Amino acid sequence: MHSIKQRLAAGQQVNVFSIGAIPSFKIIEIAAMTGGYHAVWIDEEHAALSQRDIESLALSCRSVGLDSYVRIAPLNYAAVMRPMEAGVGGIMAAQIRSVDEARQIVSWAKFPPIGSRGINPSNFEANYTTRSLPEHIEICNRDRWLSVQIETLEALACVEQIAELDGVDHLFVGPADLSVALGVPGQYLHPDCLAALERVAHACKRSSKSWGILVRGPEHAALCRELGCQLFAFGNDLSVVLQGFKAVRSTYSMFFSSPTAAQ
Repeated sequence: MHSIKQRLAAGQQVNVFSIGAIPSFKIIEIAAMTGGYHAVWIDEEHAALSQRDIESLALSCRSVGLDSYVRIAPLNYAAVMRPMEAGVGGIMAAQIRSVDEARQIVSWAKFPPIGSRGINPSNFEANYTTRSLPEHIEICNRDRWLSVQIETLEALACVEQIAELDGVDHLFVGPADLSVALGVPGQYLHPDCLAALERVAHACKRSSKSWGILVRGPEHAALCRELGCQLFAFGNDLSVVLQGFKAVRSTYSMFFSSPTAAQ
């Protein structure tokens, strides 16, 4: 398995599938068997997954050769640290609104001397105490991937400074929240949304950082790729289930629209 961080550092594209609403290891297996994906985005922010859920989903990802990361609501130190102990490749901090908030996430995610994270080797990340502490600290500070979401007007206003922070590897645009913040909800190709994407892309290019997005259609995805986007989230568990139900209903429409079916 090549990690997200390795692929992005090599200038490669990363295709991501999101899971949260229906957190099943079987969906992760199906995504892997379908092919084309490199990682799974585990959504703790909106799905309120437990630590046990995250551990199980991270294990499922490793079992099929997919990297993983957890999107967190940046509430506290434990929210940042615990997913990494569970064995995910990194975290993505949502709803960041300032450089100081992003800097705090870095501190919580990194061991001293870079940050302030506390150490506990009794977990997968530390090979369950079979790795020495110096080696564990070196590996985690080097390999854990840290993404910051740009989805608020406050974050957009200081995106250049966030991109420059040591320890921040990646910026991820939340297009829905950003469109709402810009006053054009759901208009992802609106000039204001496109200008925001260009600003993020420029900030990342200047700071030699990668950026990603949850795509909103082929045209949107193609435009982001032209702007240098490397990480693309193409769908989630709920969307593929809904699309499946709609496809079945469309295929057998005569059975769903008949008077007998309505009874």
